[in-house]
Amino acid sequence: MLHGMISDLADVSSQRRDEMFALMDQHYANMHRSDFDRDLSGKRWVIQIVDPDSGRLFGFSTQTIVELCVAGRPVRSLFSGDTVIDRGHWGSPALALAWGRLAFAVMERYGGGELVWTLISKGFRTYRFLPVYFREFFPRCDAETPEWAREIIDSFGQTMFPDRYDAASGVVRAGADSCRLRPEVGGDGLERARDPHVQFFLQANPQHGQGDELVCIAPLSRANFTRLAERLIASPQFSAVAIP
Repeated sequence: MLHGMISDLADVSSQRRDEMFALMDQHYANMHRSDFDRDLSGKRWVIQIVDPDSGRLFGFSTQTIVELCVAGRPVRSLFSGDTVIDRGHWGSPALALAWGRLAFAVMERYGGGELVWTLISKGFRTYRFLPVYFREFFPRCDAETPEWAREIIDSFGQTMFPDRYDAASGVVRAGADSCRLRPEVGGDGLERARDPHVQFFLQANPQHGQGDELVCIAPLSRANFTRLAERLIASPQFSAVAIP
């Protein structure tokens, strides 16, 4: 069984960073090491998914806190950046467990103010994480995005991607050098066409195959986790972590 561990970026070795880039390159086309390193340098933590016996890396997710000013009010966002899991281990709960540990630490540290989770999604499999683990999230297929959520989405997009964020669609447009999911990894979603969440993602981000990313948020609070997420958090494997 794979194991997830949370590391400060400063503690991630150069060898591990090489392995992280290689894993990204296997799953994403048009990867550039300089872009990867630049993006990584802006993160605070790395969730590493490893084989506990061999130490081999089978996945990772970069994470940071983004401070936003939204309509005059402060909002903190736990932002999930580059994220990848080896295709042979897509069913593993290791990433969800480790991310949950980090999310709870962030809630403990910053829970006194408005706090959200933000991800930018290139593929429907990433977007599908939202309805599985959160009760309230936006954008979504069965509700209009309320003003407060739209304000956060726009503030995040304009702060993090000022040259590429399209406020009309809530999408970060791919640049000429942007990476994109390889076709054999991303798929076209047709095999899950009956899933309304997949249908919504494909309509909201029609150019995802070219690397466009849909900006998504969910309020980060225990009350907003689904029953499935609550059961996962109650797992004996789940243990909280402390962050500075």
